[in-house]
Amino acid sequence: MKETYHAAHILLPTRHEAEDILRKLAEGKSFEELARKYSSCSSSKSSGDLGPIPFGKADPDFEEAVLLLKPEQVSKTPLKTRFGFHIIKRLK
Repeated sequence: MKETYHAAHILLPTRHEAEDILRKLAEGKSFEELARKYSSCSSSKSSGDLGPIPFGKADPDFEEAVLLLKPEQVSKTPLKTRFGFHIIKRLK
């Protein structure tokens, strides 16, 4: 098993804002562009890319959500953690 996984996310303060971004994605907008424009995380500068993440280092709910996705798949619902609401894209 790999020791890391690779994900990107768009972090938003409210469920309403996260659902609005999900609608924009459904309309065909670019995940990377939306991450740069709307994410409240410093990873917005790199289109939401969090880089390789060692297993066990991220919020357990975030990690579980990433691992349920296939590479290049984007989550269909916002994930709430103590940081806010995430829309996640698994990169590898």
